[in-house]
Amino acid sequence: MVLKKKILVVVGPQMFREFLCSMLEARKNIEVVGQVFDGFEAVEAVKKHIPDLLLLDLFLPRYSGISVLHSVRNTYPDMKIMVLTDYKSDQYVLEAFEAGANGYCIKDSSRDELLVAVRSVIAGQTFICPGIADEVMEGYLQGRKNNRQNSDWDAITQREREVLKLLAEGFRNREIGNILHISSKTVEKHRSNIMKKLGLHNVAALTAFAIEHGLVTGAYNSFLIPEISSSGHRGKSEDIGRMASVN
Repeated sequence: MVLKKKILVVVGPQMFREFLCSMLEARKNIEVVGQVFDGFEAVEAVKKHIPDLLLLDLFLPRYSGISVLHSVRNTYPDMKIMVLTDYKSDQYVLEAFEAGANGYCIKDSSRDELLVAVRSVIAGQTFICPGIADEVMEGYLQGRKNNRQNSDWDAITQREREVLKLLAEGFRNREIGNILHISSKTVEKHRSNIMKKLGLHNVAALTAFAIEHGLVTGAYNSFLIPEISSSGHRGKSEDIGRMASVN
């Protein structure tokens, strides 16, 4: 009897997620134990299933992929985690590896390359797509992460990024506190610190910053488009705000 490796899929959009799960389940030695597309639900699903491999998107509702990475790595230091995303820039790749990722693969990779990536990470190897390996991985291994220039983004702590993401998604202080298990007063303190560090003075400006830095992508939000409900999402500007992302 073949002992199957358990994989939890936290990747969007839905069509790609279904394709990915179908491809993985066709392998005799793999079992897909769950699929979600929400950062908070991802953390709960990891606790429930304790998979051998977590396939993780970077941009998720509520908790970002990086926040999920930190949470999972703190609780399950030996769990294999591969980021599967659309983004190739140094910022995302380096941040993912710094947070504890074992691999980084792009969604438009071929079927064979995706399978190689999964097998490699499960086997304990570090994997990065050939298309970005030369320009990114070499810099990472040479300690490039220590030489990056300081920026407004670097000044924000991981917890502040989590609060910023939720603010940009339209959540109120009390809701953010419930999600992050902190008090509303602490949320307000983080919000104030973020505004001081960035030199911004309202939630609309914070939201635009969050979108520019990839915490919120291509979706509606009430602060930029007043007619959308407070639970909706929005894009970087009114033009982008008209575009809805498909999960």
